[in-house]
Amino acid sequence: MAKKREILRGAEIFCRALKDEGVKHLFGYPGGAVLHIYDELYKQDAVQHILVRHEQGATHAADGYARATGKPGVVLVTSGPGATNAVTGIATAFMDSIPLVVFTGQVPTHMIGNDAFQEVDAIGITRPCVKHNFLVKDVKDLAKTIKKAFYVATSGRPGPVVVDIPKDITADSCEYDYPKEVEMRSYRPVVKGHPGQVKKAAKLILSAKKPMIYSGGGVILGEASKELIEFSRLLGYPITNTLMGLGAFPATDKQFIGMLGMHGTYEANMGMHHCDVLIAIGARFDDRVTGDLEKFCPYAKIVHIDVDPSSIAKNVPVDIPIVGDVKHVLTDLIDLIKNDKDKPDAKSLKSWWQQIHDWKAIDCLKFDRTTDVIKPQYVVEKLWELTKGDAYVTSDVGQHQMWAAQFYPFDKPRRWINSGGLGTMGFGLPAAMGVKLAFPDETVACITGEASLVMCIQELSTCLQYNTPVKIVSLNNRYMGMVRQWQEFFYSSRYSHSYMEALPDFVKMAESYGHVGMRIEKTSDVEGALKEALAMTDRTVLMDFVTDQTENVYPMIASGKGHHEMHLQPERELA
Repeated sequence: MAKKREILRGAEIFCRALKDEGVKHLFGYPGGAVLHIYDELYKQDAVQHILVRHEQGATHAADGYARATGKPGVVLVTSGPGATNAVTGIATAFMDSIPLVVFTGQVPTHMIGNDAFQEVDAIGITRPCVKHNFLVKDVKDLAKTIKKAFYVATSGRPGPVVVDIPKDITADSCEYDYPKEVEMRSYRPVVKGHPGQVKKAAKLILSAKKPMIYSGGGVILGEASKELIEFSRLLGYPITNTLMGLGAFPATDKQFIGMLGMHGTYEANMGMHHCDVLIAIGARFDDRVTGDLEKFCPYAKIVHIDVDPSSIAKNVPVDIPIVGDVKHVLTDLIDLIKNDKDKPDAKSLKSWWQQIHDWKAIDCLKFDRTTDVIKPQYVVEKLWELTKGDAYVTSDVGQHQMWAAQFYPFDKPRRWINSGGLGTMGFGLPAAMGVKLAFPDETVACITGEASLVMCIQELSTCLQYNTPVKIVSLNNRYMGMVRQWQEFFYSSRYSHSYMEALPDFVKMAESYGHVGMRIEKTSDVEGALKEALAMTDRTVLMDFVTDQTENVYPMIASGKGHHEMHLQPERELA
């Protein structure tokens, strides 16, 4: 005789399903359409709800949590403005393929389409920036829909999934049955790469005279760092990472030649331009990586490995496409290369490495350490030294983001947490909060700029309530720094609305939220301030570093230029 199942209301089903899914943290903000759910959250303690101060903060915090842990971030917001406030964070996760499950409240089903109070078409609004979305129309479908949402968000190429739940669904009742697994006929991600394509790739890779390994965020998302390291060391080829791929291969390893792209190293970009075989692994040939497509890797045959077939040849034609999970494909490639009688051409490889060392000798990241005006690069470098490169580092978007990528070498995956594809100001602080909730005993630092910091500054209140003592490193140059840099380079120094007037006193502001504030104005005080802040393991500390207003990020590839057409620092420009 079949065991009789419990009869639960929709709100109870929601809470029980999250528990059964293993969710530990739920980031959210209440409102009328989700009050039944919040009442049930009050009655349980399996899932900790984190009350943010803005729905955008909820999505960014869940995003940071997901990037650091590899588990899906989970969000609950109400209908109408609750849902629309979450869209920026949903789009941020979508662009970087981050697994989020975002539950939005909705007006009762019989009122949908009537312009009811706090009604928006959450499904229509989010459709362009989600992996998938669901509108639950019957309480009997709620548990299975939640299971599907987690499955879609975390499998294949990860991404955000929205589940829109009308209020009456949370009040209706049915038997509770949460499936252990689900199948969707229209959704079956490919895992194994085609054996024939993998064999072709192995042969081409071994024939290279000037090879480059180009790996992206897909390696981290696919938990394939171990395989990437083995693959790279087996071949002895130079390797570069995208902004999203930093940490997939140890940055302090001698084979790593720096980040590539718009603000990548001279040696990485020149290596890309002159290589004869390019092995692209879990990367999508983003425009900030490729520069001018007409000039991209003009001498190279390209192998492209990606779990998402729509990413293959979308921007750049490739010679050997392989659709599959990067971990599985790399494992197969490693086995083939180990057992192949052919080996890399040692003489050609030695000559190629000599050329790369010659490019590296230009020292494209050199900066002035003699001035007492604080250089932002120096602050990041000191943070790396004092944390021994082992911190979780979040960032916002702009110059500070690039300096963090250039001067904090990441040796481990999931330590670098930043908004790459969408470039979202305000991401850094709530993301750091999410990381700290996941790893309360680890050092979590948010490298930000004063313009980005104020975007989600209200989350300082959440940091206090939930005891997430993050270290905020604000590189304050009183400008929207990257906007100012572009205006200097391309708009004859017409700094239209990029100067940040009427900034708050960040020290007093931090203190008003119950945290520690510091203002640092001299290079000689940088190390001491960082040491003091890091020693306060139980306090959030906002360090306001007053930095050189004129400092720019170099190298830089201007729009419409190729990898071999970089701007170096003015005194280092090549003839």
